[in-house]
Amino acid sequence: MYLSSEKKKEIFAQYGKGDVDTGSPESQIALFTYRINHLTEHLKKNKKDFTTQRSLLKLVGQRRSLLNYLIKNDIFRYRNIIKELGIRK
Repeated sequence: MYLSSEKKKEIFAQYGKGDVDTGSPESQIALFTYRINHLTEHLKKNKKDFTTQRSLLKLVGQRRSLLNYLIKNDIFRYRNIIKELGIRK
């Protein structure tokens, strides 16, 4: 599997409040970004994998809704996570 539990803990520790903080929007956005990057690389090699393409679009939509939540509630946290991950709107 491409995403081991150690990698998840590392992502949560880096972007969340700790390695067990799985619920904060920042940690979820970081995890979605990691998965989106992985699926994007997969689709560059396998252009006709439409199931993965659909999964990628669903992940992008989920990340977008979390980013919209952060914009509404705390613009400083939104700007910080955008800058750290290098995401553009």
